[in-house]
Amino acid sequence: MIREVDLDEISDGKRYGLNDLVKADCHDCEGCFSCCCGMGESILLDPCDGYRLTGALGEGFEALLEKHLELHVVDGVILPNLKMAGERDCCTFLNEAGRCSIHPYRPGICRLFPLGRIYEDGSFQYFLQTGECTKTNRSKVRVKKWIDMPDVHRYERFILAWHDFVQRLQGILTAQPDMEAAKRINLYVLERFFFQAWDMEQDFYGQFEARLAEAERVLFAKFV
Repeated sequence: MIREVDLDEISDGKRYGLNDLVKADCHDCEGCFSCCCGMGESILLDPCDGYRLTGALGEGFEALLEKHLELHVVDGVILPNLKMAGERDCCTFLNEAGRCSIHPYRPGICRLFPLGRIYEDGSFQYFLQTGECTKTNRSKVRVKKWIDMPDVHRYERFILAWHDFVQRLQGILTAQPDMEAAKRINLYVLERFFFQAWDMEQDFYGQFEARLAEAERVLFAKFV
């Protein structure tokens, strides 16, 4: 999700790379779960999130949609997000003790928080959102340790490729006057990157790159 905001208004004004130290460590949250509630439709999932969740939980994407996920439109593109529910409007993966029940394989936006990404010139950097986390005693941690993803450089290349694909797709869909055609495009993307099962015995990135190459041939050759 792209936000058109002044970075100086929501951050400390700095940009960070993987090896930089940033004041983001909230010491295991210590009982706080504010960032797991009231997030609306903002916790979007990407294909890597789907791969990790379905593999760890042993459930297909359709089953997760019935309990924990929703689909909504982001600038013309239909994408999945974590569902909020209950009196406190909390993530459905939050347990009774106020702890994340999927923490080892939580979505990328969750593991990034309270950091964000700023995309420029075919790349991106990280920034610290200063008004999002309610904890005031955060300490410094290296960005790559905070993100806590194996093969983090390959993960970053995936993030950039998916971001670029979604941006190009949004360009197609916002210019598409035929609503039925737009629906078919969205259904194709959802099927290709989310509903179609991943081979959990195989590397995710190789599978994603193959699916992405096919999607680009199918979609961009026809509509661009």
